[in-house]
Amino acid sequence: MEKIKCLIIGSGPAGYTAAIYAARANLMPVLYEGVLPGGQLTTTTDIENFPGYPTGISGTQMMEDLRNQALRFGTDIRFGVVTKVELKQNHNLVVVDGEKEMEAMVIIISTGASAKYLGLPDETKYAGMGVSACATCDGFFYRKKTVAVVGGGDTACEDALYLSGLCKKVHLLVRKDYLRASKVMQDRVMRRENIEVMFKHEVIGLYGENGVEGAMLLKNRGAEEEELSLPIDGLFLAIGHNPNSKLFSEYLHTDKEGYIKTEGATPITNVPGVFAAGDVADPRYRQAITAAASGCKAAMEAERYLVENDAN
Repeated sequence: MEKIKCLIIGSGPAGYTAAIYAARANLMPVLYEGVLPGGQLTTTTDIENFPGYPTGISGTQMMEDLRNQALRFGTDIRFGVVTKVELKQNHNLVVVDGEKEMEAMVIIISTGASAKYLGLPDETKYAGMGVSACATCDGFFYRKKTVAVVGGGDTACEDALYLSGLCKKVHLLVRKDYLRASKVMQDRVMRRENIEVMFKHEVIGLYGENGVEGAMLLKNRGAEEEELSLPIDGLFLAIGHNPNSKLFSEYLHTDKEGYIKTEGATPITNVPGVFAAGDVADPRYRQAITAAASGCKAAMEAERYLVENDAN
């Protein structure tokens, strides 16, 4: 059985940053990139809000830069998916691809969270061409344009409010006849002049030649149904995220949504020697810069744990 000092599960800003710090601290990190090397950012287009890139950079290129930096300091980056874990203090067993077994002194979990989509083929067709699941990431590209936000909770309302400061018009498409958001958020949305809340409207398709030009909607499903076309330049999904934490939930404390719980602002979990970084432990911000910061903290805590336990 292979014995590893520091194992990082997952890549993206959190995983690669953790690897950079762990490698420079001589923790000899091994990083398994998972099913999507580079994480969710590799599915986006330009990133303009990450410090250090004044003219912007593609998500794929930024992740490649971080990956190369981790390699430069000696990180052992491997292709593979962790399929089973047993997390106990001083006894962390991991299985990769259902067959390779290893034991890790410390583990940093950076498996991220996946945005929920409606499941329409057009979402894939127009990915990066008018469909987004991150208003904060991509809203800037729709300045003075017309967009739609799908959802009825706090996140959808927050996204609609954020976009209303950039866009000419924001349609908030709500499947039900009411908003699930808090009263405060509802009031803010209703008061914003360029937000139109459209209750009992569902997106059933998208259209456009070289990107999204509009959405096909179904109004009043099941009772006097009506299909209609809504001209828009972009569609933002705000129906939640699924943290990729199921593999660890038997051992780690999670909230009701599945996000791994950590101690305060630290990456420390309830299992000593196991740390969580990035979106898998962040139900609030889910930004590249906050993920990178948490990866840094996770590596520093891992180093501290090894020193305190005379394992370094």
